[in-house]
Amino acid sequence: MENLAPKLPPLEWIRAFEAAARCGSFTAAGADTGLTQSAISQRIAQLELHLGATLFHRRARSIELTIEGEAWLPHVRMALNSLRESSDAIFGASRGRLTISASQSITDLWLLPRLAKLQVLTNSQISLQTMVLGAHSAPQDDVVRIRYGSGDWPHTYRMKLYSEEIVPVAAPSLNKQFGHWTEWPRITCSGPRPSWNDWSARFGIPTTPVPKLRFDTFLSALGAARAGMGVFLASLPLCERDLANGSLVRLEEEALQHHESYWLLAGHEAMTKPQWQALATALQ
Repeated sequence: MENLAPKLPPLEWIRAFEAAARCGSFTAAGADTGLTQSAISQRIAQLELHLGATLFHRRARSIELTIEGEAWLPHVRMALNSLRESSDAIFGASRGRLTISASQSITDLWLLPRLAKLQVLTNSQISLQTMVLGAHSAPQDDVVRIRYGSGDWPHTYRMKLYSEEIVPVAAPSLNKQFGHWTEWPRITCSGPRPSWNDWSARFGIPTTPVPKLRFDTFLSALGAARAGMGVFLASLPLCERDLANGSLVRLEEEALQHHESYWLLAGHEAMTKPQWQALATALQ
């Protein structure tokens, strides 16, 4: 008997369609999948010919899903996710390695206290890579990345590590000095966190004295505060251990809330879904 079942299009054509729909352009889809823009365009053209339908409106500088493309996209994503999750469940146990890229500050202050739990929950060999200063990109590859920002990365797996709160801290020895802490020497750190000017504008304290110690890493600035060299506007979640053991004291009950924070990011190439769930549990 003749088989009347329709022939499925090749998986690489379907993946090209999903990537283009997700990325919003053939060029970005090529970068996402490791192909050229022309290869993505060709595969989608072949897919459209196979299906007998147009999936994208081609504009001069952009693409847009057609009605047929929008209707098909959720089914494509569901099928790809199902295939990926079943592969993870059956074959993913062999993935016994995790590579995590993060700044030295987040590695020392957030990862290391949770590393033993992380090893137990993921049952993985873990490699830690120090992020080069100023490298805020987060490509989707076989590396798990921790980056500071608002969370608008395209990664499949994303989780905010904590809500950012900024507070002034100082060593207990400095805290015993006379006068209000706003008169003490100040420490500052370059980067995306709120500065002394932001604190002054929010709480109405003087903008002086001007910080005489400036660092390019949070870890170094926190170490200087711990050594009694001045007051530092620190991330409350990252200095919890110092506050708990008395190395630092918090100088104000009020905190400056910030919309950005550290995010844990990973794509499917970096880990299986069970590994992600274990990693997220360990780092919360």
